[in-house]
Amino acid sequence: MKTKINKTNEVRNHLLKGKTITSLQAFQFWNATRLSSIIFNLRRQGLNITSTDVEIGGVKFSRYKWVKKGSGVWNG
Repeated sequence: MKTKINKTNEVRNHLLKGKTITSLQAFQFWNATRLSSIIFNLRRQGLNITSTDVEIGGVKFSRYKWVKKGSGVWNG
């Protein structure tokens, strides 16, 4: 039996591979339109996810990254 992967699991797997994610990328990869909600839920599940504000061409957005606990970086 094949396990269905939902958008939250897709984002979790992406971050745990050491990759960053933005709202535009989440939409392009998985048609996920509420990345901030997914990140909120992943943080509640215990993942240490940092966010960095980015501005490109006058457009502001957040870039999210998972940081291993004990690495000295915490986004609390």
